[in-house]
Amino acid sequence: MSVSLIIAIVIVIILVFMYNSLVGKKNQVENIFASVDTMLKKRYDLIPNLVASVSKYMEHEKSLLTEVTELRAQANKPHVSDAQKIALDAKMSAALGSLMVAVEEYPDLKANENVMHLQRSLNEVEEQISAARRAYNQAVTDYNNAIEMIPTNFMASAMNYKRKEVFVIPENERKNVNVKELFN
Repeated sequence: MSVSLIIAIVIVIILVFMYNSLVGKKNQVENIFASVDTMLKKRYDLIPNLVASVSKYMEHEKSLLTEVTELRAQANKPHVSDAQKIALDAKMSAALGSLMVAVEEYPDLKANENVMHLQRSLNEVEEQISAARRAYNQAVTDYNNAIEMIPTNFMASAMNYKRKEVFVIPENERKNVNVKELFN
């Protein structure tokens, strides 16, 4: 075997490994996003039960209930892009947080067994979503690193791979909690 043939074989093997690595990272991102999407769907399926349970008590928060319902409808539309799902998730998290705070203001509602069960279920789903987001963000970071670093960036460019967006915390959730206010 000639040296040029050996070099050609080594280059082909390296290209195959780079290609397979990039495809694996892309597929991992898509797979984990599907898990996030499943958790979000689970959350959206709980929302009608929550809204139905609290709506009779919460006439004053009708606009909040309407917002939660509208966000759920938007999220369940077909052909919603990944970026739109990420944005809707941030809005939904904020709206559900406000709804849970509002529920706390109604003693009868806090004591209602169905509402308490729904709150526990929603908290469990939120924890699962949080874990899925972390896994997704890690996979996206690995993918983005692979498509931006030399030498795989050349292969990624040829494959037309683009950066993916990570889930980010909405600005209002980044603020420090004022614990003193919680006890007033």
